Amino acid sequence: MREARDVMAQLGIHRDFLMEFTVLEKHVQKRVFEVFEKFAAATHAGLHLEKLTRQRDPRLRTIRITDFWRGVVLKPDRGDGYLLLKVLPHDKANSWAENHRASVNAASQGIEIRDDVALERVTTEMRSVTRQDITRHITRLFPESRYPDKVLRSLGVDAEIIPVVRLIPDEAHFEALRRILPEQQYDVLFGLASGMSAEEVDREVVQVYAAAAGQDATAETADPLDSAMVHARGRIALVSGTDELRDILERPLDAWRVFLHPGQYRIAHHESYRGPVQVTGGPGTGKTVVALHRARHLARRLPADAPDGSILLTTYTRSLAAELERCLGLLIPDDRLRAKITVINVDALAYDMVRSKEGGGPVKLVTDQKEIKARWGRIARRLKVNFADVFLDQEWRHVVLAQDLRTPEAYLKATRHGRGTALPPTRRLQVWRAVEAFEQQLRQAGERTFLQICAEAAQILAGQANPQFRHVIVDEAQDLHPAQWRFLRALVPEGPDDLFIVGDPHQRIYGNKVSLRSLGIPVTGRSHRLRINYRTTHEILNWSSSLLTGTPIDSTDGDSSLAGYRSTLHGRRPAFAPHPTKAEEIAAAITQISQWTAVGVASEDIVVAVRFIQLGRDMAAALERAGFPAHILGSSAPGPGVRIATMHRMKGLEFRCVVVLGVSEGTLPMAAAITSADIDPQQHQEDIATELSLLFVACTRAREDLLVSCHGTPSPFLAPVAADRDRSEG
Repeated sequence: MREARDVMAQLGIHRDFLMEFTVLEKHVQKRVFEVFEKFAAATHAGLHLEKLTRQRDPRLRTIRITDFWRGVVLKPDRGDGYLLLKVLPHDKANSWAENHRASVNAASQGIEIRDDVALERVTTEMRSVTRQDITRHITRLFPESRYPDKVLRSLGVDAEIIPVVRLIPDEAHFEALRRILPEQQYDVLFGLASGMSAEEVDREVVQVYAAAAGQDATAETADPLDSAMVHARGRIALVSGTDELRDILERPLDAWRVFLHPGQYRIAHHESYRGPVQVTGGPGTGKTVVALHRARHLARRLPADAPDGSILLTTYTRSLAAELERCLGLLIPDDRLRAKITVINVDALAYDMVRSKEGGGPVKLVTDQKEIKARWGRIARRLKVNFADVFLDQEWRHVVLAQDLRTPEAYLKATRHGRGTALPPTRRLQVWRAVEAFEQQLRQAGERTFLQICAEAAQILAGQANPQFRHVIVDEAQDLHPAQWRFLRALVPEGPDDLFIVGDPHQRIYGNKVSLRSLGIPVTGRSHRLRINYRTTHEILNWSSSLLTGTPIDSTDGDSSLAGYRSTLHGRRPAFAPHPTKAEEIAAAITQISQWTAVGVASEDIVVAVRFIQLGRDMAAALERAGFPAHILGSSAPGPGVRIATMHRMKGLEFRCVVVLGVSEGTLPMAAAITSADIDPQQHQEDIATELSLLFVACTRAREDLLVSCHGTPSPFLAPVAADRDRSEG
């Protein structure tokens, strides 16, 4: 081993270790930092990097952390890079180092860590099974007739791994190999198994990894492994100073600030897009992370004379905007760079603009949906038009405001996509009479809704010569109304990098369906889909996705399918627990919370999600009586204790452990939120889909553990998991 030098050594920290670091005991964490701090100070020569006698890769060494714990470090033959892979008890660390090997992927040139012993064992076992079943016709997931060796090798699948790949009979066996196969090769095979062509896999997987591991001018003389490690993105963070090392190790659960998967990096750091960009993906795929990194990338590229606030980062609600503000502060510690980005939710920005135009005084808003429907009901009775209040309200929002219709002639000609009740011209004119009466009533009272505020703000912008922003980045885009989109379109001039849009149609919880192209936001050729979930375990993801089975998710721009969507994490299977009474359900939830806290989960990392707030208050009171502090999100500044939140409030958040409480018939779907099928059958189905998406969002906030419970009759949404529970118990 070379002598210590005065220059800084580069220590790489593997993402897998970072995720494991948080569960180490505090004294071990402290010692890990002390030991590896010496790498950053280039004193590694005295740290006793030890070779083992039976190891597959002589470049893997172990290092003493304590008498009981050892770290596993990869030291390439040349270069100044060291890669910290694991911290394990002494014997397990030695065994891990003996069994694993590092290599460079032939196609992408990215670094890979593989378990050679496990691969050899699996290959032997699968060959044995094949010999036993020789008399039967056995299907194969990757037959040579469909995926020739030449194709697999061109995609980076090793010649030594191809034989075991040929033996995989189905997707279940393939999933079982996830922890054994090298990650990049698993991603290639997963793409093929998901129905992607070899050309698509090369473009969306191999080339993305290759771009992330791009070699510099010295690549020909450098150690390929050292070069791959230095250029790796998505799995390795390089540190060269103690402050950077401490920052990473002290906040391991904010790993997204350090790591971007190559697919995410390619999208966030693309030099310049020619127009609007759309990024879609399921929960936990890092859409918000990509949006944050894109904001930083654009801020760094601004000209020196660009004023503060030149970039807008926006979303649907105030609470989501506050979370974006917090995360952006973590990502961009430089106050001068941070000042280039304005973070505010869409409605608040529009409100400020209208208020400023009207002299700075408050603008009177009507936001109570019950009051709005009551007004529609009174107008319908006064005008003697045979329409329900909910139908009139939805027609106004989803047709009149959505298409910015201002005359009866325009309404008569308008298409009504998504509305299930046909309206002949005479009936449309009756609706228009009600719309005019409703809007006149608002004007006379000096009141407006937020959608009207957004429409007025768009008109204000149409008369301005100088745009307020150079770039606009939109998070949780699936919940925005066309009136809000027109406002956003007007905020930034059309051109390169004007709009960067991220969202997930499966998480649409406010019923707004939008064709971006119809609003002057074409994303064709600039749409990206994220497939890998970095937050939720495979078990939670599959369980939650099963709730959506058979429910069509409408997305008018881009691919909304969950095909090819997978998690990188594994854990316990979610639990579904029905109870006879509400009191018993609450008591069982408190028991589960006590078990989580007993094994070290902080109360603030636990949330109880409810459909309506009163059940949340009942739960909070029961927790307090049981000795657990509780805090209802949104009620005040966050305090200590278990979090309580409505399902709508859960959007954009994540917790280690989640209880979804009260998923009972009559609560989900909530009767008051569902349009009667007699009034509008299509809207009825849309409302049910929205309620189902709300449950899906709540369940997918969990990183590690999920408990879903009910009292009385379970929600019909739980039929798939209830049936599975019955089968397992039987």
